Amino acid sequence: MHVLFVCTGNVCRSPTAERLAVAYAEELGITDLTAESAGTRAAVGRPMEPTAAQVLEGLGGNPTEFTARMLTADLAVDADLVLTMTERQREKVLALAPEQLKKTFTLKEAARLAEAADAKSVADLAAARPRHKADDTPEDVPDPMGQDEDTFLTIGSEIADLLGVISRSIRL
Repeated sequence: MHVLFVCTGNVCRSPTAERLAVAYAEELGITDLTAESAGTRAAVGRPMEPTAAQVLEGLGGNPTEFTARMLTADLAVDADLVLTMTERQREKVLALAPEQLKKTFTLKEAARLAEAADAKSVADLAAARPRHKADDTPEDVPDPMGQDEDTFLTIGSEIADLLGVISRSIRL
């Protein structure tokens, strides 16, 4: 499975999710997972934001040699699963690659659907979407940029928890 994580600048949330997904796969003995990330307004060429990198390391991920890049249609189309940090980013992915509708979710949405429907695949997540509608609260992971270290830790932990739910369900 090839997973693409998307956020805005591609220096905090999506690289955290990318690198944690890889760490979880290694921990679970999953050898066929690849993960990458991109930003809708990426700080192209930049490494991870230092506080996000520190939080990632504390959660068991490796920020080494990460470089931010811009979301493209090709990146989105090549993914078996696209997980965005916000609903707005999900819309941007689908504007570039509308054919990815059944493979594109916010991270929170995918975790919610995985639990609600006992999903075992990306197709199960897509099938669950109309049956398990969310309330009106946006299913977004907030952006920690410009915030204090505690906020980065809170958001990193939230990403880790959501990924844990998804990876136990559909075995990223």
